Amino acid sequence: MSLVETLLPEFEHEMASTRRMLERLPEDKLDWRPHPKSWTLAELATHILSIPLWGGTIFNTESFALPADGGPRNVALTSVAEALERFDANVGALRTALSAQSDEQLRTSWTLSMGERIIFTQPRQQAWRGMILSHLIHHRGQLSVYLRMTDAPLPSIYGPSADERV
Repeated sequence: MSLVETLLPEFEHEMASTRRMLERLPEDKLDWRPHPKSWTLAELATHILSIPLWGGTIFNTESFALPADGGPRNVALTSVAEALERFDANVGALRTALSAQSDEQLRTSWTLSMGERIIFTQPRQQAWRGMILSHLIHHRGQLSVYLRMTDAPLPSIYGPSADERV
């Protein structure tokens, strides 16, 4: 079994779970934020739906240097339909990029830096897990708190939620 064959089922599960969470965004509360230092609901959702874009960078470049100032922010979504459309497109592109990887490519190193500082150098399969899957799961957890605080129903992810038993 190839590495891609082991990565794809987890990818499909996590992307489907994330999409179900994005479907629950309360459109009338996209500007809501739990704290002045926090992202708005729209900004957090935009970050989540943009994470799959990093997959192409990990798979198609040797390295990536983040701007020292963090660079420009993604344009925050304005509707749930837009969120789902952008997420589906990003996930589709990532699925294609992942499916094209050989075991050898997934074992080669990829580097993330900021300015002159190297943040990490690791095999692409490890960068994939950390920068894509774990990163997305982390922010999806934040989104679940945002949804609960705005009284939006939570979908089941790894088991039942208080709002969905399946």
